[in-house]
Amino acid sequence: MEVVYQRCAGLDVHKKTVVACRMIPDGQGSFRRDIRSFKTMTADVLLLADWLRAGQVTHVAMESTGVYWKPIFNILEGEFEVLLVNAQHIKFVPGRKTDVNDAQWIAQLLQHGLLKASFIPPLPQRELRELVRYRTQLVQERAREINRVQKVLEDANLKLGSVASEVLGVSGRDMLEHIIAGQDDPMQLAQLARGVLRKKIVELERALTGRIRDSHRLLLKLHLEHIDELSAKVETLSSEIERLLISFDQSNALARLDSIPGVSTQVAQILLTELGTDMSRFPTANHAAAWAGLAPGKNESAGRNHSAKVRDGNQHLKAALVQAAHAVGHMKDNYLSAQFRRLAARRGKKRAAVAVAHSILVIAYYLLKRGTEYVDLGGDYFDRRNEQYLQRTLVNRLEKLGLKVTLEPLQAAS
Repeated sequence: MEVVYQRCAGLDVHKKTVVACRMIPDGQGSFRRDIRSFKTMTADVLLLADWLRAGQVTHVAMESTGVYWKPIFNILEGEFEVLLVNAQHIKFVPGRKTDVNDAQWIAQLLQHGLLKASFIPPLPQRELRELVRYRTQLVQERAREINRVQKVLEDANLKLGSVASEVLGVSGRDMLEHIIAGQDDPMQLAQLARGVLRKKIVELERALTGRIRDSHRLLLKLHLEHIDELSAKVETLSSEIERLLISFDQSNALARLDSIPGVSTQVAQILLTELGTDMSRFPTANHAAAWAGLAPGKNESAGRNHSAKVRDGNQHLKAALVQAAHAVGHMKDNYLSAQFRRLAARRGKKRAAVAVAHSILVIAYYLLKRGTEYVDLGGDYFDRRNEQYLQRTLVNRLEKLGLKVTLEPLQAAS
């Protein structure tokens, strides 16, 4: 088999150790395999880099094992061509698995050019991505904490959520603070309502009549404190993300992504930090969709295609796009909302959301690649695409109801 890289190395990375196999020419037309183990402390990884440098190694490959590859990658990426490879693509022969064998196997595959590197963004994008991902986790945790508040209210026979659309709105938060302070008179609590909620004073009095215990007050106090802490952290992260995006987004791509229906500022930031601004790493939009986990799987046997789920991919990007697709489903008069309703009627809302998420990603891909603005095709696009078919369908439905239909253009009728 042809040798692609004359001097390369394979690394089997673990939490505390990394086993390295260095493949270098032996001067007799063959290759020598040098095996050595290192610790994963920074000083030890620097020794690994010196050892690879001494062998004039040019390419290094390792598995994407949890987060343990990151310390190794951070030190080696500046000097060597480092390939981070999906562990599923380099499985060793069953029954012969050892750390040394794994390192040798990775080095052998790399030597013959049989490994495909995973996409690793540049350092500025990686830093932004970590902040954005952590903010998403905090927002999700805050939502769970709000649900816990609702659970405590239900346990206390307080049906505030059945009357107020936002339990933690200005009025709801004021009522909860008074409940924590010891107030349990429903009439006095209802008078704390503000704005349009004052029209529901009678309903609020009934909703705030419950059985409040001291344990409920303590839990509400702790939940509200936790929500405030999470909100403060989200605000801090958002400020830092916006500051870093100024230098990262030189082509104003964020504003163009934000113009896509259903894509909020937060989703646009996730798109930009996960995909990046350079689309040359994805040959086509379909490659980007497959990387995001929004491409259909392939399950073919004996010449027959069987049902297959969508592929695994970038779960952070996929979740944000599906969330944007569900938001589009509540909109009207745009292409994506028409696509969502068209698919939901036949395949259900969940599959429609995945399909629309795929469309949003394709749109984002071309906006980033070409630097163009988003132009919506309109909510009536599917009707205009084949007007004659739509006319026949509607006429046939009316005729089945026993009606005689005559079509006449509006211009001629006037």
